[in-house]
Amino acid sequence: MLRDFPSRVEEFVVKTIQSGDPSFAPFLIADTFYTWPAAIAKNQNLLNVSFWTEPALVFSLAYHMDLLKENGHFPCKDHVEEEINYLPGVEEMSTKDLMSFLKATDTATTVDKVVPKAFEGVKKADFILHNTVHELESETLSALNMYQPNYAVGPINFSKTLATSTVSKSLRSELDCTNWLNWDAVSSADTDVLPAGYLDEIKDKGLIVPWCNQMMVLSHPAVGGFLTHCGWNSVLESIWRGTPMICYPIIYDQPTNRKLVVDDWKIGINLCDGISVERKEVAEKIKSFISGAASKSLREETKKINAILQNALESDGSSERNFNQFVKDLKAKLIARIE
Repeated sequence: MLRDFPSRVEEFVVKTIQSGDPSFAPFLIADTFYTWPAAIAKNQNLLNVSFWTEPALVFSLAYHMDLLKENGHFPCKDHVEEEINYLPGVEEMSTKDLMSFLKATDTATTVDKVVPKAFEGVKKADFILHNTVHELESETLSALNMYQPNYAVGPINFSKTLATSTVSKSLRSELDCTNWLNWDAVSSADTDVLPAGYLDEIKDKGLIVPWCNQMMVLSHPAVGGFLTHCGWNSVLESIWRGTPMICYPIIYDQPTNRKLVVDDWKIGINLCDGISVERKEVAEKIKSFISGAASKSLREETKKINAILQNALESDGSSERNFNQFVKDLKAKLIARIE
C-alpha cells in the first residue's frame, strides 16, 4: 500500500483531470491518514484539502507529535502516567488518554510509519476539514487555525432527514431487531465467538446478532445506554440519538475519545482503566448508570450535547457556516491561481 498505491492514485488523478471540463479548476480532497495527497497535489498543481474524520483533539495530538517527543511523552515511558499541559488549545490531560500508538513501546509498526508521514503531508495542505462541531472543541480548533485554515463541518454522518433514510450501511443483510427491542428486553453486545448453547441460554435476556442498524437501535426507547468501544462514528451516533455511553475503549483513538465523552462532555461513564474488568464492577457501573443522581446528570448533559450537534447542522449553525466559508475560501484561492 505505501509503495504502490500512491502511483496508482496519481495515475487516476491525472486521467480524471484530463477527462474533465477544462473550464473547472480541479482540486484534491483526501483523508488525512493517506500519505500521498501532498505530493500528488504538488505534482499536479492542485489545491490540497485534507479531511479529518476523528475529533480535533486526536488531530492536534498527532499534529504536535514533535512536542510530545520534546517533552518525553513519545515514545512511551513504560506506561508511566504523567500530565500533558503544553499543547496549544488542549487542556491538561493525562498520558493514559493518548491514542494507543502513542503509548506503545514498539514504535516500528505500520501505524508509526504512516501517521508521521501523513501529518508531515497535512502540514502542507491548503485547507483542513474536521468531522466535529466547533462548539465542542472550540479551543483546540482555534489553536489549529493559527497554523492553517481549519473548518469544523461535522457531523457529516447525519442529516435532519436521517430518521426516514433507508440507505443500507452494510454489505451484510440487515437484521430487524425491532420486535426484540419492542419487547423491552435488556440490550446485549454481539460477538463472533460464543460458547456452545450460549444463545439458547440468554434468549430471554438479550439478543445477539452478527450485524444490525446501530442508529435504529440507539434511537429505540427501550435502549437506555450504549456500551461502546468509543470509535468516533459510534460516539457521534450515540450523541445524535441522545443516548449516554458506557465507555470501554480498546485501541487507536478510542482512549482519547473516551476522555472527551467522560471527562470533558460528561455524557458517559468509564467502565474500567485496565484491560479486564470484573463482573461485580460491571454490575455496579451499570446500576449507577441506569438509576440515581449520576444517571440523571448523564442524561441531562447528553441532551445538551445532542442539541449542539443538531444546531450545528441548521441553516445558521456553526458547521453550515463553516462549510460555506470553506467553499468561499476555496473558490477565492482557485480563482487567484487562475489569475
